Amino acid sequence: MRCYLCAIEGKTTEAVAICIVCGMGVCMDHLVRDEIEVWEGGYPFPSKKLKRKLPRILCKPCYAVYHEG
Repeated sequence: MRCYLCAIEGKTTEAVAICIVCGMGVCMDHLVRDEIEVWEGGYPFPSKKLKRKLPRILCKPCYAVYHEG
């Protein structure tokens, strides 16, 4: 699998991860490893935030949207 963002830039780079949000293959230059909050709960609400975060790989566009707040 190749990095999608590199392909848009006209480069050919092997992907090393897949974004957990959009599923795009990304290279080391286009990924962000972040600790993501995890919420637990079903229907009906309320749900609760777990104490620990999970490490996840995001592409840079999804990371930017996730942290826009």
